[in-house]
Amino acid sequence: MEISHTSFIFAVALAAGVFAQSIARHLRIPGIVVLLAAGTILGQEGLGWVIPEALGQGLFVIVDFAVAVILFEGGLGLEISRLRREELSIRKLITVGSLITLLGGFFSVLIFLNWPFNLALLFGSLVVVTGPTVVTPLVRSLRLQTKTKTILEAEGVLIDPIGAILAVIVLEIVITPNVLTLASGLVTIALWLVGGLVAGVLGGLLISWLLRFQSVVPKGHENIFTLAFVVLLFEGCNHIVSQSGILGVTVAGIVVGNTKTPVARDLREFKDQLTVLLIGLLFILLAADVSLDDIRNLGWAGAGVIATLIFIVRPLNIWVSTRKSDLSFREKAFISWIAPRGIIAAAIASLTSTTMDNTGMSGGDDLKALVFLTIASTVLLTGLTAGPLASILKLRLPGRDRIAILGARGLGLLLGEEFRKKGRTVVFLDSDPKLCRQAEEAGFLVVFGNALEERTLLRARIELVGTVIGATYNNHLNSTFVVQTRTLFNVPSGYIAVDELEAELTPEFLRKKGEEILFEGPHDTDRWDVRFRHKDLEIVYLTFSPGKTAPLDDETKTNEINETYPKSGERFVILTIQRGERMFPMSLGFKAKTGDVAAVAIYIPEKEAALLMLKELGWTQTSDS
Repeated sequence: MEISHTSFIFAVALAAGVFAQSIARHLRIPGIVVLLAAGTILGQEGLGWVIPEALGQGLFVIVDFAVAVILFEGGLGLEISRLRREELSIRKLITVGSLITLLGGFFSVLIFLNWPFNLALLFGSLVVVTGPTVVTPLVRSLRLQTKTKTILEAEGVLIDPIGAILAVIVLEIVITPNVLTLASGLVTIALWLVGGLVAGVLGGLLISWLLRFQSVVPKGHENIFTLAFVVLLFEGCNHIVSQSGILGVTVAGIVVGNTKTPVARDLREFKDQLTVLLIGLLFILLAADVSLDDIRNLGWAGAGVIATLIFIVRPLNIWVSTRKSDLSFREKAFISWIAPRGIIAAAIASLTSTTMDNTGMSGGDDLKALVFLTIASTVLLTGLTAGPLASILKLRLPGRDRIAILGARGLGLLLGEEFRKKGRTVVFLDSDPKLCRQAEEAGFLVVFGNALEERTLLRARIELVGTVIGATYNNHLNSTFVVQTRTLFNVPSGYIAVDELEAELTPEFLRKKGEEILFEGPHDTDRWDVRFRHKDLEIVYLTFSPGKTAPLDDETKTNEINETYPKSGERFVILTIQRGERMFPMSLGFKAKTGDVAAVAIYIPEKEAALLMLKELGWTQTSDS
């Protein structure tokens, strides 16, 4: 049953793309594998519900829009400081490496499929790109060492615009093979580079600057403003210099991602979700247009081409591109194995095939089929083997079990001591040399420096940290530290010490961002620091058993208990909670359960009153106290 109604086709493709990626996430396999299968089932050789031809020129508009957003989102995640450290390898991968892949794809098609020269050259240009939409989530899920992760992510993002313009120029040369076209192509490359870079930098700076002013971009409109500006930048660049929009939006993404904006985190989350939506839509539409007969007709010769790309061309590319780098053999071997093609290769292949058909050139369907076979094979192989290979080569980071505490003083040191007793590694960050020395004398790992600088965080091995705690007397510094570490390094959880509840630091607001207010409520950290220095503190261990003091078994009364914590004054501070084998910091609004054990810092002169109040709240002293 074929359906040609364009709105229905679009709706089905959109829904199927999201559904397919949801299934892939549950099965823990690359989303593109399920998307390709879904597109084939829904396409003209399956149910006939998705017929891309029925969209006409609308398909190209969708592809352009999606490519612009996907490349911008890819650029957002690239940090310039990390790119600089691996600059040599990255630069060679996207220049010399691109040429090696193009020639490798070209010769493999000539050898195995005996295609015409022009068709083989087109294939080589189309498989230059890797797939950032596949590589980025893959390397993040594997938690690779920083150097390997940076090179793979950077290659995936930066090689896309290069591969795209290369494919366009090769297509023009193939369609009109003469010296004039070749000269025109070289001029186009120069204009593309200059135009794309300049427009990208200026556009990125303008976006970042405008996002700082609510008088220009109202609160809540930041994401849609950025989306509209990115599409405008893409089309504007293309209008001035053909195909320069691809490079322009990628560079703009890098600029915005490396410029501090008040909505940086929300922007990345929004673009990430939008990218998932668009990738699903594109793959369903493009896969539905591929003929299974064309793929089957490639036979073993097609498999030979793909095997050559994987086992010969890619390793040769990496060996040449990283020959003078400080990468180890294990790192080079892993990078050699990771080269899945993705959505950009699929989109450009479909556009190239359509252009060939419109100009009367033959072989467009075969070319598209071979590119899609390459995508499916490389994605499936990489998705299934990358994890075990990274483990064998020992390139994966250990579990994120460290605790990083900003502020090597009073309550922070007490927190660190409780976690250390349970075998957790604790690292302190501070810019005060006296406090650092104090923490070092106590046997803790200490990093001296500005904790808001990336180099300081890297020295603290932030990639191994699972919990960050801001424990200074400065509310804003605590908040900025936690936000920055969670945004830049994806630290799972964060806690912020505050001396009072402010409009911008409510528990509900922070919880939406994945952060918590440290301890059972606001505390005067300066006062507790003085008490710590004068040794006026005692640590006691209390068990939560509300039934012994009051009929508090239901959740409502437990909430009432929690609401009284902020009224406790400065008699005590609940530091940590032990629940079974897990220990975590106490936080405002935490719902205690019977059997929970709390480590509590008590001000000795008011110990009796503190214990009495805690007992009324359901906390009774254990034998360890």
